[in-house]
Parts: sequence; C-alpha cells; structure tokens
Amino acid sequence: MVSINRKTLKKAMYYEQIGDQKIKCYLCPFECRVKEGSVARCMGRENIEGEFYATNYGKTTSLAMDPIEKKPLFHFYPTSQILSIAANSCNMGCSFCQNWSISQVEANTHEITPEQIVDHAIKNRSIGVAYTYSEPLMWYEFVLDTSRVMHEAGLKNIIVSNGTLSEKPLRKLLPYIDAINIDLKGMNSRYYKKVCKSLLKPVLETIRLIKEMDTTFLEITNLIIPGLNDSDGDLDLLINWIADLDPSIPLHLSAYHPDYKLDIPKTPIDTLKRAYEKAKDKLDYVFVGNAHIEGASNTYCPRCRHLLIKRDWHHTQILGLDGNDCNHCGEEINIVMPTRQVAVV
Repeated sequence: MVSINRKTLKKAMYYEQIGDQKIKCYLCPFECRVKEGSVARCMGRENIEGEFYATNYGKTTSLAMDPIEKKPLFHFYPTSQILSIAANSCNMGCSFCQNWSISQVEANTHEITPEQIVDHAIKNRSIGVAYTYSEPLMWYEFVLDTSRVMHEAGLKNIIVSNGTLSEKPLRKLLPYIDAINIDLKGMNSRYYKKVCKSLLKPVLETIRLIKEMDTTFLEITNLIIPGLNDSDGDLDLLINWIADLDPSIPLHLSAYHPDYKLDIPKTPIDTLKRAYEKAKDKLDYVFVGNAHIEGASNTYCPRCRHLLIKRDWHHTQILGLDGNDCNHCGEEINIVMPTRQVAVV
C-alpha cells in the first residue's frame, strides 16, 4: 500500500462524516456519499481513511492567455487579455462536452500556487485570472484561496461555470468573483437529466442568487443543439426566463459541433439566426458564438440601435461608448469598462 502524507493535502470544505468512514459532500446539489478510498463524481474530492480532501487543489491542466471575449464575456472589460487556468474536474456528464478530455476523464496536471498565478497574471499584463475550460466550482477550495490573493493584488477573478453549486459555498465565493458566465444548457429538466446527467433547478437558483447578491457581473451562454433544445418552445422558455429576471443580462447563443459522445450534425446557421431574432425581441444584448452571422456578435444600444462595440471573432473595437453610456443617445449600458490608466509623470 502506498503511504499518503495527508499533511500535504488540502482538507475539503462542506462535508460531514456519516459513519463507516463514509463522507457526505455538500459542495454541490448531488451531495455525493463517498466511501473510503473513493472519489466524488467531480473527480476532485476524495475520501482518504475517513477524511475528505480536495485532491485537485493546486493542480491545473491548462495555463494560457486568452482574449476575454473567448470566455465568452462581451460586457466585462472588453478588449482585455485574461490568464486562463483549469481544473481536471466536473460534476456534470454532458454527452456533448467540448472539453471532455480535461473534464470527464483523468488528465495530466501540473502544480501551481495562488501566488504563482498572480505572478503569471502580472507578467503577462492580464487583468486577472479566469477559472475556465472545465468546471471551476469543483475546484472550490483552490478557487476561493486564489481569488482572495488575486483581489489583494488588485486583479480580477472570472469564472466560467455550469452553475451547479450549493447555496452556502456560492454565497461565500461570490464576493471575490468579479464576473461570471453561466452555461444555462436549456430550460427542460428532462434534457438536463438525460443529456447532461445533471439538474436544472440548481442552475436557475445559482443565477438568481448571483443577481440577488449583486457583487458579480453576469453573462449567460446557451449551446444550441439540433433536436435537443432548439425548438421555438425551448428558446421561448429560455428567453422569457432571462427577460423576466433582467433583460439587460448579455446572452450568448452558441453553435454546437459534434464532440465526445454526441454526433448530431452541427447547429445550422438558420437555427442560430432564428434564435438570435427571437432573443433580440426581449433581451437588450444578444450574441451568436462559434459561427459567423454578420452583426450578430456586435453590441448595439438597446434604445437607439447605435453600434457600440464591433466584433469579428475575437477582434474587438469599441466605437460608440462614452464610458458606460451610448455616445449617440446617452443610454446607460450594462457593461463594465476597463479602468483608464493615468500616466504618472
């Protein structure tokens, strides 16, 4: 038997011991019961001799610089570059996962500390760090520690997530997160259960809590998959739910392509155009991703339709803004602009 030095491991948060060396995890709504020697469904938390550890702590699969628009975040610090890192973890099992090699199976990782991430961000002139690519909320202890250190250094924290986290840990984390994109995969519970191996209700609760706490800038992404979540009824449910919550939340309608276990043909352009036109009727800021439709990645003023930000894939030009306002009609835009740097003479 391999000897494990538990002093070098990070104790997990949000769990209880339930007898016979079993653990019940409360990090996410699945509340895994983990027997000794086993891992939770997220692959990042392990029961070792009756104690629960975040065995993914400080282990990243990726370290890269990206345009912030790639997250996608279109209304938070547009034109900025962001250091991006990822865990080898996820608590969902989407059959169409486009990052399955680091979220659904064990992948190679390397060790990194919160302080090293700050150093990387500063060295690369990043505005901060994006926890992305896989499921950062299942990297919880590391993201919480790193986000605190990033804020101490005056840098930003961004999360790209499926939104499946329990309320208590979410409330603790959100004050340190500056912006978040939640992947709302649809509005059908059966679809979530069958295709995503997950639950819809906790994701909606997460989005509502983000809006309630009002500490974190929010954008939403929906991946449109032919025959699964692309009907008029599916789209109307999604659009109306967001509109009722806040029509100024930016919505990204993303094109699917075959990957992992799903080989349905890619999303037709006509489907994306239909979804885009539907969403524009009720939402202020709608974008199409992973496909090119003329003008569908631009930001327009919701009052006068003046072009504010022009985008060509990840090339971004700010054209019609005066701070956070439309420079044509003065409408206040739901956007967080980069802080202007003042030269020191």
